[in-house]
Amino acid sequence: MSGTTEWFTATSAYSLAFVGSIGVVAWVSVNAFLPKKATSMDKFTWIWMTFDSLIHFSFEAIFLYYSVFGRQVATSDGILPEMVREYARADLRWALADPTVVSLEVLTVLGAGPIAAYIVYLLAADDPARHYWIIVISTAELYGGWMTFCPEWLTGSPNLVTSNPLYLWVYLTIMNVIWVVVPLWLMVDSYKHIAGSLRTAQAASRVAKTK
Repeated sequence: MSGTTEWFTATSAYSLAFVGSIGVVAWVSVNAFLPKKATSMDKFTWIWMTFDSLIHFSFEAIFLYYSVFGRQVATSDGILPEMVREYARADLRWALADPTVVSLEVLTVLGAGPIAAYIVYLLAADDPARHYWIIVISTAELYGGWMTFCPEWLTGSPNLVTSNPLYLWVYLTIMNVIWVVVPLWLMVDSYKHIAGSLRTAQAASRVAKTK
């Protein structure tokens, strides 16, 4: 038991519960707000974008608040910075207001969060313009993930703690890989919609010109 308590604490539990509760809200909201005729892909996109925006507006916004104007998560008191410190135990840069991470999170909180929320609105309105914004946010999040970890890998990953299984497989792997796999999937799906619509419009225009 002592080995378990060393790497999984009460803070680990309520931090993961917080993320899980956001997932539940996203899951429940899809049936409450999305039109019944929505496809399974639209439902998945709704769940993801709702989850995505809420994570940006909560966890990452907390990190950003406690990492600007001389503040650091490592020296801040309270339950909110403590949740961020839990993740920072896997990636030390989050505790010390690393300028690269903070710069990326400014764009994430102020840019990606609102765009994800706007996509949710477009889904509810059944507006196909969402596919443009899905490609925009997916590209931004893939780039953000790359710029978060590539500099660290190139310098030998001195700030990543991989000796703890929770930190390695849950915090560093699952919680970051998901922001690669899902944006890629959504980007491909939206590309197909946009390209298909443009090809159809082009074919119709050519037919009209021949008449």
